[in-house]
Amino acid sequence: MEKNNAYPFNLFSPLSNIGKTGAVLLNKIINPSSCGSRLYAKLEGLNPGGSVKDRPALYMIKNALLNGLIKEGTAIIDSSSGNTGISYAMIGALLGIKVKIYAPYNMSEERKKIMRLYGAELILTPAEESHDGAIKRAVEEYEKRGKGLYYMPDQYNNAFNPIAHYETTAIELLEQTGGNIDYFVTGIGTGGTILGVGKRLKEYNGNIKIIAVVPDNEMHGIEGWKYNYSLNFKNFDQNKIIDDFVKVDTEGSYSMLKKIIKDEGILCGFSSGANVYGIQKLAAKYRGNFATVLPDTGSRYLSTRVFNEII
Repeated sequence: MEKNNAYPFNLFSPLSNIGKTGAVLLNKIINPSSCGSRLYAKLEGLNPGGSVKDRPALYMIKNALLNGLIKEGTAIIDSSSGNTGISYAMIGALLGIKVKIYAPYNMSEERKKIMRLYGAELILTPAEESHDGAIKRAVEEYEKRGKGLYYMPDQYNNAFNPIAHYETTAIELLEQTGGNIDYFVTGIGTGGTILGVGKRLKEYNGNIKIIAVVPDNEMHGIEGWKYNYSLNFKNFDQNKIIDDFVKVDTEGSYSMLKKIIKDEGILCGFSSGANVYGIQKLAAKYRGNFATVLPDTGSRYLSTRVFNEII
C-alpha cells in the first residue's frame, strides 16, 4: 500500500477536494423578507463522489490506512443504502483497494451502476429487509471470512464518521454563515452528520438548536433514512446533542424536492427534499437562521418515479 499513500492525498488528488462545498441561501423557499428567517444549505452533491458520504468514507479509510488496518490485499466490506458505497468504491478505485458492498435490491439503478463502474463488487439483498438486511449480510460475511481478508469500516459505529463532520462540515458552515445559525436541521441515516455538526455547533454556541428530521412512518420512501434509530458513536451522545425532532411524510418531501429543483435550480436527492420540508414546517413556528445539508446530487435518481414525474 506504500505506493498509494503519497499521491492520493496531495493537492491535486480527487480526495483532497472532498469537502469545502459551497453554501447557498434558499430564498424562494424560506424568504427572509416575508418570514424573517433564512435557510442556508450546503451543496454536498459537489463532492467528488457526489454526496456528503465522501467525508466520513475518507476519514474512515484514511484512519484505517494510518493504523495498519488495511494492508496489501485487504478488501473493504460494508453495507450501504447507496451513497457511502459509492464513496468507498471511488476511494478504493483511486487507492487500488477492492471494495465489496451489500445493499438493498431496491436502491436506484444509477447508484448500482456507479458502484460497479468504480469496480466495486455489489451484493444485493432483499428489498423487504431494507438496509437492516444489508447490514446483517455484510456482518455475516465479515465474521465468516475474517479480518485477514477484510476491513469493515462499520459506518454505523465508527467514530470517524461523526468526526469527519465535526472537523469539516461544521467548520465550513460556521465560516460560510459567519456563525449566524440558530437551528441546524438534518435527517438521520447513520447519524454521523447530525452528531458531528451538532456537537461542534453547540461548542461554538450553546444556544444553537439541533433538530433531527425523521420519517413519519416505518414504510417511508426516503432512501437511506432510518425510522427507528439508535446512535452509538463514542464521544457523541445523541441525548446531549439532539434537542428536538420534526416528522415529515414521504409525499411532502417529494413535493419539496421538486420545488428545490424547479424554483432554486438545484438538482438534489430525496433526503434534501425531506430536510428542507422539515425546515419549512419548523419555520412556520420558529424564526431565525436555519442551516442544513443537501446530501447528494439528484442525478443518481433519474430513473425513479419521482424524477420521471418532474419531467
